[in-house]
Amino acid sequence: MRRAVLVVLLLAGVAVGCAQAPAVPATPRVAPPPAPAASSAGSSAPGGTVRVEVTFYAGADNDPPGSADIAYPNGRHQTAGGTGTWADPLTLASDPAELPVGTIVYLPRLQKYFVMEDDCEECIAEWKRDHHGHVDLWVSAATDPGVITCEEALTQDRPETIEINPPADRPVDPRPLHDAASGACWPHT
Repeated sequence: MRRAVLVVLLLAGVAVGCAQAPAVPATPRVAPPPAPAASSAGSSAPGGTVRVEVTFYAGADNDPPGSADIAYPNGRHQTAGGTGTWADPLTLASDPAELPVGTIVYLPRLQKYFVMEDDCEECIAEWKRDHHGHVDLWVSAATDPGVITCEEALTQDRPETIEINPPADRPVDPRPLHDAASGACWPHT
């Protein structure tokens, strides 16, 4: 085992040594512009799309159960919530190593914006294990069994495309994902 590590280290040293001394003078390069500073709204990385597993959660299966507590209270939300607009995105839970806290995403199927502000233990375990992308999206503070049925109805059997740091002008469906008063689930809310 030690011999294998020594060989790997020696090979790495040779590769680094070769990369440090080019045989021909390098052409001068213009340094890229500095990355913009991160805003309080989250990651400032340019928008893009990724395919991830999308699941849903509510007060009924939050941690602690029956609460709207979030791991990263902030100026936007002290507890899970939102309406799904750019100005008031719904709460999203994931692994902060996958999506930095404050990152805004857009889910085209639901026409809603979400913001990363909570931890999802299953998402964290999957990201650590094999970088499996997974987001858990807030439905409502409801704790009745009907909200669990709604979460299951909203969850697809395949990965979905989400847009990371989208522009503010995407279409938004104003209907809630779950209406606690009637027990209705999107799109029937």
